Amino acid sequence: MTHTQPAPHLRSIVNAAIKILPQHQSTLQLLSVPAVLDVPFSKFVLDSRQLAKRDASSAPAAFVLLKSQTQPLQKSQQYVQTALPQAAFIISEIDPQQLGLEGLDKPSDSSPDCPILFVPDIRDVLGTLIQLSFLSDDALSQIGDAQSLAQTLPQVIAVTGTNGKTTISQLMAQLCQFSEVAQLQNSAVMGTAGNGRLDSLVQASHTTGHALAVQGFLRKMGDEGVDLLALEASSHGLDQQRLQGVPVTVALYTNLSRDHLDYHPDMQDYAQAKARLFDKAYFPQLTHAVINADDEFAPLMIETAQNSGVSVWLYSLQGDFIKKSDLQRDAYFIAKTIEPSLDGVKIEAATSFGPLTLHSPLLGRFNVANLLAAVAGAIALGIEPESIPALVEQLHGASGRMQRVSLDEQGSQPEQGVFIVDYAHTPDALTQVLTSLKSHCSGNLWAIFGCGGDRDKGKRPLMAQAGLATADKVVLTSDNPRSEDPQMILQDMQQGMSDEQHAKTTVIADRKQAIEYAVEHAAADDIVVIAGKGHETYQEIKGVRYDFDDRLVLQQALIAAHSSETSSR
Repeated sequence: MTHTQPAPHLRSIVNAAIKILPQHQSTLQLLSVPAVLDVPFSKFVLDSRQLAKRDASSAPAAFVLLKSQTQPLQKSQQYVQTALPQAAFIISEIDPQQLGLEGLDKPSDSSPDCPILFVPDIRDVLGTLIQLSFLSDDALSQIGDAQSLAQTLPQVIAVTGTNGKTTISQLMAQLCQFSEVAQLQNSAVMGTAGNGRLDSLVQASHTTGHALAVQGFLRKMGDEGVDLLALEASSHGLDQQRLQGVPVTVALYTNLSRDHLDYHPDMQDYAQAKARLFDKAYFPQLTHAVINADDEFAPLMIETAQNSGVSVWLYSLQGDFIKKSDLQRDAYFIAKTIEPSLDGVKIEAATSFGPLTLHSPLLGRFNVANLLAAVAGAIALGIEPESIPALVEQLHGASGRMQRVSLDEQGSQPEQGVFIVDYAHTPDALTQVLTSLKSHCSGNLWAIFGCGGDRDKGKRPLMAQAGLATADKVVLTSDNPRSEDPQMILQDMQQGMSDEQHAKTTVIADRKQAIEYAVEHAAADDIVVIAGKGHETYQEIKGVRYDFDDRLVLQQALIAAHSSETSSR
């Protein structure tokens, strides 16, 4: 990462942070301890194991101890004990007394050289502190407010919702890249499918990384001259304030359906986490909120944005939205007519900026909503509405999202039918994918999918029912079983199935064999959807990640079937 010289002391960082976050001055004052302000340190770390990787020629790092959402307090106590002899100082979100440690601003017998600062609201300022730590003292002295720091970083557009985040963020980056707006053309993305420019994505471990990863990547993009960063904002990331300090100017909301209820106690809590993205208390530079008016949680997002003084732009697939809706908005984007096919979709849209005729190469009705969101976001960023139709024709879908798999790089289509790989891993997403393709299928519509292990078990039978409701043939298989027995996951998915549903269901635990089975048995007029993993290039079993790419496995099976058929003629 090409940063400038890291700041050697906390004093200059805190002084700059107070200018940027005057509303959190009381929290920042907790860091203003004489014993710590002038202690040299090289960087912030959130993982105590990173302290051992110190360069002998540099100062030690500062360790930030955050409360774990999943681990017991004993783990945090272990992390502190690891950090005490290695860190320059420790900033703890947890009361040191709970950790079995003494004093806050003075060393104890157990930590003669490592002060511990108790800052219970550290997440309110952590992202900003990390971003400032990348700057030299000279650069810090020139920071006067939040805007002066944001000017050194890319403009950020953030997308939240259960489904569509990856597609919309990548469409946004493409629209900016293809546009004639010079200050938007150098674009990048951050999210589930990877981080970086679209032609050089680096695989990510989380949709929204921890604060250090987010801020480090943001600074890297700024140093490399990236103009626009389109990122995915997960509910975990928003709830845990991993995006604090990110200069989001345009925020988009897609939808909310059952997901992550192993983390959130209920759907309302899940929705409230998403709504944070539209609150200027969390994102002070926010100017526009682009919201899916067709979603049941849209009113919460709209109210949050309006209470913050943010412009609300709504999009809808309901042609009569204007007549039937009393939702307040500053602009609208409505799909009046939709003509989908297996080659894309034609859309006649009514907008506050005039009518638009769009020819999109993206498959599926739900991608019309994704496209409208991206178009609205692009216009909010300053792209002229008149240029949008030509830009849309150049788009391509995100990898592993309604991706049609061919026999070769020339796009030769198999004779066994149409084969599509998609990331759909929630009941709602699977329903949308299958429903979009059903009207184009003259034969049987197949659905091959599973459920992840160590995740919301209540979702498993709902996933099976979503597939059975629309598909003619269902193959239940493994997804990422993680630490669980794949057979037990498959049993959970079959709970409540009728005899009729069992009759049209095939259960094959081995995912490769399940894909090969579909290729072998599909007819020429069938459509086969392999759902759940999309862009992923691994399968996690018993803590080990094995190479596995649905697209590659499928293509190999298609080539083998094609070769066998050709040789038998």
